[in-house]
Amino acid sequence: MSASQIPPAAAAPGEDEPTLLVKIFGKDRPGITAGLFDTLAAYAVDVVDIEQVVTRGRITLCVLVTTPFPDQGTTGSSEGDLRATVHSWAESLNLQAEIISGRGDNRPRGVGRSHVTVLGHPLTAESTAAIAAAITATGGNIDRIFRLAKYPVTAVEFAVSGAETEALRTVLAPEAAKLRVDVAVVAAGLQRRAQRLVVMDVDSTLIQDEVIELFAAHAGCEAEVAEVTAAAMRGELDFEQSLHARVELLRGLDASVVDLVRKEVRLTPGARTLVRTLKRLGYQVGVVSGGFTQVTDALQEELGLDFASANTLEIVDGKLTGRVTGAIVDRAGKARLLRQFAHEAGVPLVQTVAIGDGANDLDMLNTAGLGVAFNAKPVVREAAHTAVNVPFLDTVLYLLGITREEVEAADTHVE
Repeated sequence: MSASQIPPAAAAPGEDEPTLLVKIFGKDRPGITAGLFDTLAAYAVDVVDIEQVVTRGRITLCVLVTTPFPDQGTTGSSEGDLRATVHSWAESLNLQAEIISGRGDNRPRGVGRSHVTVLGHPLTAESTAAIAAAITATGGNIDRIFRLAKYPVTAVEFAVSGAETEALRTVLAPEAAKLRVDVAVVAAGLQRRAQRLVVMDVDSTLIQDEVIELFAAHAGCEAEVAEVTAAAMRGELDFEQSLHARVELLRGLDASVVDLVRKEVRLTPGARTLVRTLKRLGYQVGVVSGGFTQVTDALQEELGLDFASANTLEIVDGKLTGRVTGAIVDRAGKARLLRQFAHEAGVPLVQTVAIGDGANDLDMLNTAGLGVAFNAKPVVREAAHTAVNVPFLDTVLYLLGITREEVEAADTHVE
């Protein structure tokens, strides 16, 4: 049925048409919603809007309905009768009722709609107040708030209208850093629910380790390699030059160490949950790494990743030569690979998510529709769209509007 074919009685009320807001409060139990609508049905009113929230066993049920007219009633004949009947029904269930007269539907939401996700560990009243005030300062209105997760962090989402997404990001990013909470701002719309591509850095993102340092420990040059790695991640050294310098320190190492390093790699807490949940939702998932295919290939197989690209250690006669082969995966290379993966996946860049922690991830983070700095260096946190500063990789799911309950429900599903 097209919009033009909707019967007049089912259309939204005009601005001047009288309506009633019926609010019910009290201890939740089965049958309250059905009971209220059974009561309202006697007055042949039309339902304009409904909101229901249950918090710690207490229900708040709001229903906006058209005001009954004398010739519409079946057992009652007026607004006064409806009010008396609803109050009587509520009292019989030890509930409170409030009925407010007004005109028309809810006021239209402002131009510009965004989802603002806030992660706290814990989430304090002080930080929540500051975030809400910052939203108001941009001209935004909070239309709805709901909780996405209560552990391992508290995650809540604000549905905001009346402010542009970029303006919200600009205002909320410094506020979040000051409050030590994580805030992500994404535009509302169908794109948020569309199939996506998520691409992650590997070292210190998907895994807890820096792979080259694991190799260096076996070569006895861990300190030297770690020093160069730290400088490169801070953006103080050219990545390609630092890569060659570090790999050269591994020259002569027996190739059998590759298997040892693979066993030493530790996934970041929540990594399996993140990938598993994304895959179940139909997302495609990939990794790009300044590390080595000798490790990323194994991770791709273990986790069922759709894409993977990294540098390759050259091995000749069973020994590491101290060189890498092929094109270097550096800062620019990661962004290029994100575009390549998106093209192969058939996903527009605006629907891609990139996750990383180092300066060499910045181009990739800024190329993606949503760039997430994960426990990142300060220069990366300041440049990315949003930052996550808790040690659980699956908290990225909340930034995509996925609740903890949905994750757990998926985990109970038998494949």
